[in-house]
Amino acid sequence: MGPRGPAGPRCCALYAVLGALVCGLRPAAAMAASDERRLASPAAATPCWRVEDFVVAQECARCSSFQVTVAECGPTGFIEKINCATSKRDEFKSCRSAVMEAHIFWRFVGTMMCVAAVFAVLVVCRQRVLDRKALEKVRKQIESI
Repeated sequence: MGPRGPAGPRCCALYAVLGALVCGLRPAAAMAASDERRLASPAAATPCWRVEDFVVAQECARCSSFQVTVAECGPTGFIEKINCATSKRDEFKSCRSAVMEAHIFWRFVGTMMCVAAVFAVLVVCRQRVLDRKALEKVRKQIESI
């Protein structure tokens, strides 16, 4: 570290890692934010699947091009059709597919492996610098004898 903070390449590496982590968390944050918005707006009617039992009529699938305009497609890009038992209404519900979850998991694992590799390289470089400094110090002590 320099007198005014981290050195240039180290600072850039840190920002890159933080940026990758933030990008990796975006889908979960978007889903939570949309749920909060939906709960906060009193004008929106409570969906039947929140207050009664339901049966999944169509499994979780990626939204088609014409379904993208449906509000439930926004948070995750996946939607499932449900049938509420008491009211007998068909509604759509945002869902998280297993494929998407696996993709997010492996992206996280890949990001962590890259972060580990970057820090391993930084440790090796730092160790070499410290070894050089120690050897230089020993050499100067030997020369002074």
